[in-house]
Amino acid sequence: MTKTNDAEKEKSKANDQKDGQATAGFNPAQFFQETKGELDKVVWPDRQRLIGESVAVVLMVALSAATIYLVDQLFGWAASLIF
Repeated sequence: MTKTNDAEKEKSKANDQKDGQATAGFNPAQFFQETKGELDKVVWPDRQRLIGESVAVVLMVALSAATIYLVDQLFGWAASLIF
């Protein structure tokens, strides 16, 4: 089974080289250039939207924490009655 996998890898590598795709290592300059290009595509929120969504996230986290706390207290109370 290993020989088959090795053969498939070699075949795939040969096909990549035939198609003109480089199999070179990591190129930091190209990485940062492509990263900058992707960040240029991002639509950044304005200040009002950023603040509004941040407040919504903080409120949801607080609500979730309060719910978990209350459920924990309920189960603790129920366990104290049983045990």
